[in-house]
Amino acid sequence: MRTAQELKEEIQAFAESIGIDKVGFASASPFVTLKARLKEQQRLNYQSGFEEDDIDKRTHPELLLTEATTIISIALAYPTKLPEAPKNRPGARRGQFCRASWGKDYHDVLRDKLNQLEAFIQETVPGAECKSMVDTGELSDRAVAERAGIGWSGKNCAIITPEFGSYVYLGEMITTLYLPEDTPLIDQCGTCNRCVDLCPTDALIQGGQLDAKKCIAYLTQTKEALPERYRHKLGNRLYGCDTCQQVCPENKGVDFHNHPEFEPEPEVVKPLLEPLLTISNREFKEKFGYIAGSWRGKKPIQRNALIALGHMKEKSSIPTIVQLLCNDPRPVIRGACAWALGEMPTQEGVEALHHADSREKDEEVLEEISKALDKTSPERV
Repeated sequence: MRTAQELKEEIQAFAESIGIDKVGFASASPFVTLKARLKEQQRLNYQSGFEEDDIDKRTHPELLLTEATTIISIALAYPTKLPEAPKNRPGARRGQFCRASWGKDYHDVLRDKLNQLEAFIQETVPGAECKSMVDTGELSDRAVAERAGIGWSGKNCAIITPEFGSYVYLGEMITTLYLPEDTPLIDQCGTCNRCVDLCPTDALIQGGQLDAKKCIAYLTQTKEALPERYRHKLGNRLYGCDTCQQVCPENKGVDFHNHPEFEPEPEVVKPLLEPLLTISNREFKEKFGYIAGSWRGKKPIQRNALIALGHMKEKSSIPTIVQLLCNDPRPVIRGACAWALGEMPTQEGVEALHHADSREKDEEVLEEISKALDKTSPERV
């Protein structure tokens, strides 16, 4: 009969054989410290709204699987360099999807790995119960990974591994099996505060504390009008933000291409902006549907594309923006059109804004038009 340590080693070997880059083992005891931190996050209204609301479910594994004993944490590394990246130039402006949205949706890839691991465990130990989750599950992937020794929790609120930096996807499996725990890693951020200091929107309040509603990664996924104070901060980002990872010294030179599924298609992850404005639902799904950044649909991406064009003052896109301002049925898109036209005043844009002002019924869009017209003084046109 195999010992718990021998079973753990078998699971580790199988995980490695199916391409899991790192696996760790943690106790399924309650996450007491995390629970207190989450309550404080709620009190401060720092939650994004995408999380599980029930803090008990997020911190008590036994509520998700009766007799939960161990949590297995897995990590898959993803690439950071885009070979032959297309140029972002005047007349052909491009947006960008963050690295975590390169290649096939990581939720699907990790779920497949966890399903294989679960099948192996249940074949090896009949009767073992398991419950797996990736990102959208109740547990905090980061808290589990930290306890399981996958990496330490960085000041940028990401798990930083010694091998792959913070460029890893995380998933976990709760099981009724007892498997010896791994030792958590010591925090190695030290006095470095680059991620906090260089966050574009000051979303990192302090090391390890994030106001999610200020985070560009969150803002790019919202469906309503983007607050004006964040628009230029968005730059040409269409989905997500990599700044707090890019500035981290632990990520210097990190670039792993261990999984063909995560290899980026340049025209998908750095697409031309103007064609996005008129893309159909079918075309959007065909081109972008397989990446994680498509999960909120095309409207947030189109809004972000308009903001990017306005930010970069790409005047060649004005005719398309004018058409959308006059004809698009979605107020959020019309409002973004008005803002973009106000950022790059031309006679054509001013005339379109005045025309839209006489026809528009939505109060928020009218406000955007009014602000845009205030910027378009004759000396600027």
